[in-house]
Amino acid sequence: MNKEQLEVIKNGQGFIAALDQSGGSTPKALEQYGISKDSYSSEEEMFKLVHKMRTRIITSPTFNSKYILGAILFEQTMDSKIDGLFTGDYLWIKEGIVPFLKIDKGLADEVDGVQLMKPNPTLDNLLERANEKNIFGTKMRSVIKAANPEGIKKLVDQQFETAKQILDAGLVPIIEPEVDIHSTDKQTSEEILKQEILNYLDTLDDKQNVMLKLSLPTKDNFYTELIDHPNVLRVVALSGGYSQDEAIKKLEDNNNLIASFSRALSEDLNVNQTEKEFNTKIGESIKRIYGASIL
Repeated sequence: MNKEQLEVIKNGQGFIAALDQSGGSTPKALEQYGISKDSYSSEEEMFKLVHKMRTRIITSPTFNSKYILGAILFEQTMDSKIDGLFTGDYLWIKEGIVPFLKIDKGLADEVDGVQLMKPNPTLDNLLERANEKNIFGTKMRSVIKAANPEGIKKLVDQQFETAKQILDAGLVPIIEPEVDIHSTDKQTSEEILKQEILNYLDTLDDKQNVMLKLSLPTKDNFYTELIDHPNVLRVVALSGGYSQDEAIKKLEDNNNLIASFSRALSEDLNVNQTEKEFNTKIGESIKRIYGASIL
């Protein structure tokens, strides 16, 4: 593990950019960016277009370590290059931004009010490749749709079992049990989830450090106990479908919670914008999200 990167993530001021749209969510991300589905005819073309979009974001002047601590990448992005360097190396060497990798294979169908992660039999190989590409940590997402205690326990079990596999590979896991912001019993789900996470955190030894990526809570400062836990390097918040304005307002109401936004970061960016227009818009977004993350 890179000790300098660990210090940045643990004690730095800023937020984590989520640039990890997968095969399933990439068409929507491109459409939001102004590239319609009829602009490409294969998955390979689609991923080339999204890498070009991500490269434009990463190389914009404000995308730097003054505001951003880390960036989460998709597998193809990790394997692609920017200015002759693999993306993770570019982020760290050129910008001082810590690289993470999305490692889950998507969501299973809903059972017991939750969507677990799909089986991931090639995870060890992916973690080996992540180490070869100088990746610091990983991220994996599952989703809670309803306040079902059994379902939430299964979801947290799966997250932490996978997290231990990631820790054994020398990487830092970002555990992401997203609570659907449209759930009618969101707060109850958050209460069950927090207790299940605390139960698992208390089983870790002092060298097993994780990060948590959680939905912005219904009750302000609800995750303070998780933020203060000695085994938690950082708790970051996903935007989860909120607009940038909504997500920033909710983030401002939660002390020491930092952003890890995807859609709310890239909101209003467009492929047809001039470089000046694009850089101005992404710069404004980065500065606003940074401001809410250092409160």
